Amino acid sequence: MIQSLKSLYNRDLNKLKVEIESYVNEQSIWKTDQNISNSAGNLCLHLAGNLNTYIGSELGKTGYVRNRELEFSLKDIPKTELIKKVESTIKMIDSTLDGLSQEDLGKDYPTEALGYKMTTGYFLIHLLSHLNYHLGQINYHRRLLD
Repeated sequence: MIQSLKSLYNRDLNKLKVEIESYVNEQSIWKTDQNISNSAGNLCLHLAGNLNTYIGSELGKTGYVRNRELEFSLKDIPKTELIKKVESTIKMIDSTLDGLSQEDLGKDYPTEALGYKMTTGYFLIHLLSHLNYHLGQINYHRRLLD
């Protein structure tokens, strides 16, 4: 299961890199429109912050400190910096998951991040679905606004 999770996180975070790299006009990464309140850049920052918090800080003890408000308020960060954040998130996930055992997946996640107790395995799957939800939004954003 751990290898499957690593494979899926790597696949989907690499898709995130491709989406950000695929913007022809770098300023379009930060566009919003009538019913599109979050830019692709802010969603990318949000995904990196989310994963570095819940996987890196909680499970990997990386010391990462999240500023969720900045994930949605920062603007005009260069595409290259966004890609570096994604790449470092991939490395952190690989390292953290390598440190987990199959038994760890069945243990309670350290916090009630969703408002209730859950296993670490359950929450890792939840985080993967959250990643994919926003990855789809970024893909659609790029095709609409770039």
